[in-house]
Amino acid sequence: MTLDSFSKRIQAHFNASIETKAKSRDTLSETIEEGGRIMLESLLKEGKILVCGNGGSAADAQHFSAEMLNRFERERPSLPAISLSTDTSTLTSIGNDYSYSEVFSKQVRALGRTGDVLLVISTSGNSDNILTAIQAAHDREMQVVALTGKNGGKIPSVLKPTDLEIRVPSGSTPRIQETHILIIHCLCDYIDCMLFGME
Repeated sequence: MTLDSFSKRIQAHFNASIETKAKSRDTLSETIEEGGRIMLESLLKEGKILVCGNGGSAADAQHFSAEMLNRFERERPSLPAISLSTDTSTLTSIGNDYSYSEVFSKQVRALGRTGDVLLVISTSGNSDNILTAIQAAHDREMQVVALTGKNGGKIPSVLKPTDLEIRVPSGSTPRIQETHILIIHCLCDYIDCMLFGME
């Protein structure tokens, strides 16, 4: 492969990402706004947002909690969010003593309260630890917002009518992940604007 042909391959990645984001813009804008509203209502009632995901989605979970706890684009008070994928001692002890499928659900049962929100991030929608986390959230009377892709996997079948799925219209994991981070930024912007005013 020549340098010129690889440059074209890179351009193809950019084009595919742009196309996925444009399609998501056209089909998901109202759904993303609804996800922001669910989170906003929880925060206004002194609730918090728990976030989890695996692999790249774990990084996205940390990204979201950092934007909430620190700041997004403006100076404002810290907002309560906890990434459940960051504590290696907790993750490895649960994985070792019980099973990896419980690494998030046990944290949800310990930290979640009625009125909190669980944000799950999964490109496949089939991860056992995400599915058990959703069940734990329901047991705690929490709403769930799910960022998914492809066909949603098993997640849609375990969501309640009061929950929300935001499904990126793509079958490509990289394109889904790239769009998830944009959706996360949109959610952060919605929360900031609704709490602290438009800029």
